[in-house]
Amino acid sequence: MTTTSERQQGHGGEQDWTPDPRRWRAFSVCLVAGFMSLLDVSIVNVALPSIREGLHASTSDLQWVVSGYALAFGLVLVPAGRLGDVRGRRTMFLTGLILFVVASAVCGFATGPLMLIVARLAQGVGGGILNPQVSGFVQELFRGKERGAAFGLLGATIGLSTAVGPLVGGLLIQLFGESSGWRAVFYVNVPIGIAAVVLALMWLPARSGERPSASLDPVGVALLGVGVTLLLPLVQERTWQGSTKWLLVPAGLAVLAVFAGWERRYERHGKEPMVALELFRTKSYGFGTAIGLVYFAGFTAIFFILALYLQTGRHYSALQAGLAVTPFALGSAAASALGGRVVHRFGRPLVAVGLAVVVVGLLATDLVLSRFTGSNVGWATALPLLVTGIGSGVVISPNITLTLSQVPVARAGSAGGVLQTGQRVGAAIGIAAVGSLFFNRLASSGGDWEQAVIAALRLCDVIVAVALAVALLDLRYGEREAAGSAAPAGQQDLRAHRRG
Repeated sequence: MTTTSERQQGHGGEQDWTPDPRRWRAFSVCLVAGFMSLLDVSIVNVALPSIREGLHASTSDLQWVVSGYALAFGLVLVPAGRLGDVRGRRTMFLTGLILFVVASAVCGFATGPLMLIVARLAQGVGGGILNPQVSGFVQELFRGKERGAAFGLLGATIGLSTAVGPLVGGLLIQLFGESSGWRAVFYVNVPIGIAAVVLALMWLPARSGERPSASLDPVGVALLGVGVTLLLPLVQERTWQGSTKWLLVPAGLAVLAVFAGWERRYERHGKEPMVALELFRTKSYGFGTAIGLVYFAGFTAIFFILALYLQTGRHYSALQAGLAVTPFALGSAAASALGGRVVHRFGRPLVAVGLAVVVVGLLATDLVLSRFTGSNVGWATALPLLVTGIGSGVVISPNITLTLSQVPVARAGSAGGVLQTGQRVGAAIGIAAVGSLFFNRLASSGGDWEQAVIAALRLCDVIVAVALAVALLDLRYGEREAAGSAAPAGQQDLRAHRRG
């Protein structure tokens, strides 16, 4: 398969770039693999009761089944992106995909909680390895309007995978029964993953991202891993009792500060750091990463509290709860695909408009929940959730496109890994904060589920409003440019890369 020239990979320029005739087929493989790995963030939630019964798992075991995947996923994103940039994106993509498929099979075969937890950790590592390669391939394979369209489809995939997880899980449990349905949640990845491996070998560029002379920055990898791991209380908030756990959070932030200092020192010595901190001096990247972190804190928590409210508070089945949030998924998918196609025309204002629509949609959902308390609440929230989903779709894919628009192709994997890590950390913070408010309000109100879910949704709305404020700051101080017009900026290589 023809691939982008070595000179283009090093500098991200336009003049010597020739479109790969099989780029869309290669991208379709990336979408399938990315969808599987992101789906597994949320699909397991509706299977937890079945896992508890089938494996006699404790509450702590179940927490690890969910948060262990997210933690492992987030830990490897940036190092894996860096490895893809310098040792080959296809190699890392296949490594992550194969690990993910094998771990999925082991999850489905698990005979006890410990076996399932270990397999879920391995599954998270596999997902974290392959995902930054996807954004790297988009940067490499596409330019201009095509890149916006590709990121639009990627944004639709992210939105869909997050939103339809409960629906797919509910369907599988409905089809295979309570005792075996949870195993099907994991087994379904195996045939799809095997097909994706075969197609990846056929269509992905063979030498994508290979730069053997580039350094791997092992100290930076270790510091970043320790810093993210020390944020563990954010994903173990419900089962890790005691207030001393929160001391790990400032410790983690301190380690991340040391990491930043190390990266600067590494660069001053003429080496290429794992994360080029100069990227954050580019306003499109700095603001975009901040928007992603804050927005995912509010966005992801919506599904967490709605699933709890509908299944436990309103006694919906897993399938019914999944169907109730389907309007959000449909709106998000459609708007993401459209947003990716028009982002080159409207630029950052499109993201701000999307965030404003999400705020309005959440306020409408809040209003509906305060008026409808019966079993028909799922139908009543369909329209406001559809509106919220449309707004979300106009946020996610355009923000990814604009955030990575000025990143050199040689840095695409690690830059995408940093962006996704911010989103994962944001999601963990949001679920911890919103979940804490939800359960505290539920306890203080004597089990009033409506009061608890409304309070939690309002906090989600506040968080999204903060993301909107960041987007407005970006409009005022940032570089107001569309994704397509930013492509030549890739020629402005980072000093670190020039030294590499």
